[in-house]
Amino acid sequence: MPPDSAAGFRSRFSVERMLRIHERLRDGDAVNCTQLAREMEVSRKTIQRDIDHMRDRLGLPLEYDRAAHSYAYTAPVEAFPTVQMSEGDAVALFVAERALEPLRGTPLFDRLRATFDKLTANLKGTVDITADDHDAVSFRHFGEGRTNAAAFDALQKARDQHREVTFNYRKPGAESATEERRVRPYHLTHRDNLWYLVAYDCARAALRTFALPRMSEVNLTRTRFELPADFDPSAFFSSALGVVEGKGDFAIHIRFAATVAHRIEERDWHESQRLERRRDGSVDLHLRLSSLVEIERWVLGWGDQAEVLAPTELRNQLAQTTAAMAARYN
Repeated sequence: MPPDSAAGFRSRFSVERMLRIHERLRDGDAVNCTQLAREMEVSRKTIQRDIDHMRDRLGLPLEYDRAAHSYAYTAPVEAFPTVQMSEGDAVALFVAERALEPLRGTPLFDRLRATFDKLTANLKGTVDITADDHDAVSFRHFGEGRTNAAAFDALQKARDQHREVTFNYRKPGAESATEERRVRPYHLTHRDNLWYLVAYDCARAALRTFALPRMSEVNLTRTRFELPADFDPSAFFSSALGVVEGKGDFAIHIRFAATVAHRIEERDWHESQRLERRRDGSVDLHLRLSSLVEIERWVLGWGDQAEVLAPTELRNQLAQTTAAMAARYN
């Protein structure tokens, strides 16, 4: 991220913090830097800078009460001072709002949407914000997964409080049979258009990935756990095409026909990918994965425009699958 973009990103979140501080002060709550820092998960110095900015740059009637060890407004303040934004800032804000769609149906979506409403309510002056601007950008994913809002809320709470959870889980392919799981929630991720939980399975003593739509009766227990300091979600998924982790180490080599080469080149499919354009216009894609489950399905989606050259195991799997498909359609 360029330095100017990073600064803009940070400034938007400082505005959000200041709006929250303003609401607390307006409602007559005692505002303490230490308490606010804990609630907003930032440093005490960051909160102090926000308050100093509100008082010294925005001209808000803020004073520190030494006896109460807190800040308060010395005069009524109904509206937060106008936030000036450029056209580019406004577009970025609305794009970010539309990008929240994967969270729709979860309590987190409602909270974030309310925050955006508070921010946009104060955007006047340099840019006119209208309802039509909301329709300028949209996000749509084919096969978007259904959100299990109840499970998402419970798992997020369990993750924040470091509490084990139990739930009934339906394995893929099982029509109605479920089994109870007890896990330690580590991470929630939205991948391949579906929400997943990465958790430590207590009975299996190993990390597992669970799809939220397959969960039911999610309950928080009183048992607490410590999140391992070495757990890294990025590293956990580094050798997976999507969410399926394996124990193998496969060097994938796929050749795509010239007719679809540009479609392969215009996307980042995996962090390990390496592309080689050939003289005939075709392109070779090289990946390093720990499982062949997802890559087989993906290659099948390209039909006769893709040929797996390695590994042999994947070629054999595709040969069997396509033979079975041909037999069915014949």
